Amino acid sequence: MPVDEIDAIQAARDLVVLVRALQSVDPTGAPPGGGVPLAERDRGIQYWFERFHGDPRARSAWERALEAPPWDGPPVWHHGDLDVRNWLVRNGRISGVIDWGSMGLGDPACDVMVAWKLHCTAARDAFREALPVDDATWERARGWAVSQAVAALAYYTPENNPVLHSEAENWLELVLSECD
Repeated sequence: MPVDEIDAIQAARDLVVLVRALQSVDPTGAPPGGGVPLAERDRGIQYWFERFHGDPRARSAWERALEAPPWDGPPVWHHGDLDVRNWLVRNGRISGVIDWGSMGLGDPACDVMVAWKLHCTAARDAFREALPVDDATWERARGWAVSQAVAALAYYTPENNPVLHSEAENWLELVLSECD
């Protein structure tokens, strides 16, 4: 279901409930997940930047995120892929989430990035209000959103994956709207 067919503000609130629930689970003995430090993602993302022909401000946004202090708290559980394609929706509300392949422990920013995947500033802001995080986590989350958007836009086209290409354009547009 496209994100514009649900109430984005309610989706933000629903996702915050999920993120909080995950972060409250005891991490003892849990495996690492996809929430690695951004510096560990940089080499791979540079590969995609070389193939990315979109807005040059994306690289600046990524570099700014790299400068944010890394997560120094205890690792927390995260889903790692909270894109709209992984939401189960019933009656216009998120009723479940699928695709737990990136789940594990790490930086909470990899789930916080979903704030930019809600397609509007009001939903992004509602997410942050409902899940207040420190500025460094917010900046790293923005970097996660940039990295996923750039990789998707460098790989997919409107012809070979129109849905994901459009989603990634929207994520990046929302991130870059903050950079003006």
